[in-house]
Amino acid sequence: MKIECFFSRGCESKKELEENLKRALNDEGIEAEISFREVSEEEARKLGIGGSPTIWINGEDIEPGINPGGLT
Repeated sequence: MKIECFFSRGCESKKELEENLKRALNDEGIEAEISFREVSEEEARKLGIGGSPTIWINGEDIEPGINPGGLT
């Protein structure tokens, strides 16, 4: 499993997301490749990322359709 986490500069949820994600994977015994990537507004628009943070699992947004035009 590949988990990609995208966030804007200064995202206050990044640390909490990282802790919760690692805890949940550990609790469920799931192995995954996890990455955290800071993206600019322009990169977010190109990728179709609509919020910060945004999580993709195996290349799919876990909340598709959330303002796909940039960070909120």
